[in-house]
Amino acid sequence: MSNVTKGQQRLRRRRRVRAKVVGSAERPRISVFRSNRGISAQLVDDASGSTLAAASWTETDVRSLPPMEQASALGRLLAGRARQKGVERAVFDRGGYQYHGRVKAFAEGVREGGLTV
Repeated sequence: MSNVTKGQQRLRRRRRVRAKVVGSAERPRISVFRSNRGISAQLVDDASGSTLAAASWTETDVRSLPPMEQASALGRLLAGRARQKGVERAVFDRGGYQYHGRVKAFAEGVREGGLTV
């Protein structure tokens, strides 16, 4: 019997996702991290290994929102910052989490913000 924790299972799923999802300068990767307290994301150019934009639940304008609204607002915020950097399209990396709940709300917020995912 194996003693694999939930975190180890998520990291295994994350590696599977990352084997297929790669960001570039013209189409960077949106990397999502979800904790019990909030959600954060980065716009990553894997070719140069740099972060183009980021958004986190600790920012003052979204901190007091309920979790689902917070995720959607962060998606719109990250999309706005990406568009300021000249990014129109991105690829979504769910980070081993199910595309459900706050992760899905975040992705829909990014789309509402004008980014093609």
